[in-house]
Amino acid sequence: MEEQHLIDFSLSVERVRAARRAADATGVRLVLNARTDAFEAPEIPRDKRVAEVVRRGNAFREAGADSVFVPFVGDRDTIEQLVQQIRAPVNILGTPNAPTLKELAALGVRRVTFGSAPMRATLGLVRRMAREWKEKGTYGTLEAYGIPFAELQKLFA
Repeated sequence: MEEQHLIDFSLSVERVRAARRAADATGVRLVLNARTDAFEAPEIPRDKRVAEVVRRGNAFREAGADSVFVPFVGDRDTIEQLVQQIRAPVNILGTPNAPTLKELAALGVRRVTFGSAPMRATLGLVRRMAREWKEKGTYGTLEAYGIPFAELQKLFA
């Protein structure tokens, strides 16, 4: 995968400001969740990443963001710092390495995003079923994890 770099600070703030103006012009209340990937930015030294996330998060809030999405952070101390220092609701990416949902709520996290994880887990289950069909010719995984059709119908009613 190609190495990603952060968008210039001023440009990223202006993009948030433009998104807020465009959203407000529609007359529809839109929640603007501004993302910063500073924790993954190779150009930012590790010991400066929290400060950069806070700087961007607060600038995004001033530019009109309703909340700030900070993916790729999973340790409690850092999350607590971000919640205390960013003057907006903080959104964290929920991963197996992150604190539990209850712990995140106690830390002050206001939103948890799961991104592509549910779809990747679903595809993992599909792969398990396909292997079982190919290797054993049986349907145990399908039976164990399948939602009965009648139950699905109720969900869509």
